[in-house]
Amino acid sequence: MPTRLLVAALCLAFAPLMAIAAEAPKPADTGPKSLGGAKGWSAYSAGDKATLVCYVVGKPSKSLPANATRGRIDAQVTHRPGEKAVNVVDFELGYTAKPGTSAELEIDGKKFALFTNKDAAWASDAATDRLVTAALAKGKQAIVKATSERGTATADTYSLDGFAQAIALADKACNVKR
Repeated sequence: MPTRLLVAALCLAFAPLMAIAAEAPKPADTGPKSLGGAKGWSAYSAGDKATLVCYVVGKPSKSLPANATRGRIDAQVTHRPGEKAVNVVDFELGYTAKPGTSAELEIDGKKFALFTNKDAAWASDAATDRLVTAALAKGKQAIVKATSERGTATADTYSLDGFAQAIALADKACNVKR
């Protein structure tokens, strides 16, 4: 009998502490937070202060060849103000690119060469990132052409309708001036 009384007394003693712990504020969630988007383009932010990242993601409206087995295919523009990196452009190809090859990005007839690394294509420098981001914001359509390590040529077409609105949301969240 004394053991039961001791257990009951301990439970009563710790109950208020457990209630206080349950009400304690949790650490802020720094995972991706949707900022909104428009017409197939979505903007997100993650992290805080020094680790803040804002980015825009869009999926292609058409991918050729249509029957090719591929992984993730999308376009991204990322801001990392704590690292002084803004407008970083990359295209996820959905496959490993053929080594030694580049990808071609065409935005409303204007062409940009992108370098490939594993399963993505990137602009070669910050100046090109800035030019590509501006062209994406003003453009109607972008096409990325690349070749897989197996030799399959692909073309991914992106509608740019909504990109300008989505990048404006990312710009605002990361305090990037255009």
